[in-house]
Amino acid sequence: MSTSWRSSTAVSSPPIPIPIPIPIPNEEPSSFSTSVFNFSSGNPRIEETRGLMHLFPDQDSPSTLPFGRKPLVCVVGVPNHMTYADFCQFCGSFLHHILEMRIVRMDGTEDQYSVLIRFDDQDSTDSFFKHYNGRRFSSLEVEICRVLFTLDVQYTGSIEHAQPSNATSTEQPTCPVCLERLDQDTSGILTTICNHSFHCSCISKWADSSCPVCRYCQQQAEKSICSVCRTTENLWICVICGFVGCGRYKAGHAIMHWKETQHCYALDVETKRVWDFAGDNYVHRLIQSKTDGKLVELNTHCVHAENGCGSCSCEDNSMSEALLNSKVEAIVNEYNELLATQLENQKSYFESLLQEVKEETETKISKAVQKAVSLKQQKIQAKIDRCNKEKKFLEELNENLVKNEDAWKAKLLEIEERERKFLKLSEERVTSLEEQLRYLMTCLDDAKPEQQQLPEQNEIKDGPVSASSKESSSTNNSQVGKNP
Repeated sequence: MSTSWRSSTAVSSPPIPIPIPIPIPNEEPSSFSTSVFNFSSGNPRIEETRGLMHLFPDQDSPSTLPFGRKPLVCVVGVPNHMTYADFCQFCGSFLHHILEMRIVRMDGTEDQYSVLIRFDDQDSTDSFFKHYNGRRFSSLEVEICRVLFTLDVQYTGSIEHAQPSNATSTEQPTCPVCLERLDQDTSGILTTICNHSFHCSCISKWADSSCPVCRYCQQQAEKSICSVCRTTENLWICVICGFVGCGRYKAGHAIMHWKETQHCYALDVETKRVWDFAGDNYVHRLIQSKTDGKLVELNTHCVHAENGCGSCSCEDNSMSEALLNSKVEAIVNEYNELLATQLENQKSYFESLLQEVKEETETKISKAVQKAVSLKQQKIQAKIDRCNKEKKFLEELNENLVKNEDAWKAKLLEIEERERKFLKLSEERVTSLEEQLRYLMTCLDDAKPEQQQLPEQNEIKDGPVSASSKESSSTNNSQVGKNP
């Protein structure tokens, strides 16, 4: 089968081809093996198209390109949060070389999609592969762009799940946005996941991730779970605040939510019916009677009207119209009253939430203030303790210095007293020595005449003269020693 799918983009249901073997080009023998992947496209609720995709494996380097490649690549693993406009902006430098793009869904990848791209020539395809393979879609994200060369694409069939609408069953020869023809000569055509085709320049202006025609979104909604016990069975959604809780046959968190918030209306996820916890019954039509509490139908007709019964009041058209108007007015009043009551309950509920938040905030602020004050007190107390220790140390040092001062004063007085006594004793000794010196001088003066008489007595040298001189000298010495 040819790799072009232009004929299948105009009609939502492409023809079912017969699977045939894929021929390998004979120009050069191929050393690369291909892998087969199943893919699908279309709205699963209306019609789903299945197919096979033969892809070459990842290349080790951009320089080793597989033999037998065609101007057809597949960008695998595009994240669902990336819209069609984002992808067109991502590969915007090659849009004028792109003939056609098709969004498909690979089997087993619910949070990603793939894009089949057909180029005008092989050089543009190789340049696109070298430029975008291994490149990040965004500098803030971790997902990278994986570009694989595609050998062939085969459609194996289509499955209709429901009666398709007019928008999908009729041929779409023009772009739904600009209303220009999508003919074979037009390049830059993008086919969304729901098999609707647009110009790339037109779809790039569409900021939403849904299809502009059928509003089908590739980002499927997540399954609801209970906000408390995380179960997925018997779930009820509060129609006032959107709280999701399990029913009474599980943990009963929906009833607990009603008791806490007085939100008495909840929607069953499976049956889409509304339950009134206060009235303990279904009110999905919201036309409950005020008098007897029973559910009444809006368009009530007499069962005997076709037979022309004249006993009932239906014969009078004005009366029936008045009754119908009164019922409608009663329903409108009930709706208004119900809306006012629920708004008042919602106001009370949110006021209580605001009060709780306010009290919680005040509590946090008071705790933070107390913590800050306690920390400040601890710091101040630590400074006071340190100052007290320094003061005590200084007092002890001052006391020791005072004691040392008294000791040194006593020593100084003792030294002064000793010096005074020494001076006095020195003065007495000097006085005594002076007196001794005067006495000695006197004695010497008295001894001079006797020495002058000694040469005259030459006869006697060693006798009495020497004895007398010795006696005189000894007497002088004894007198000198006796004198104080």
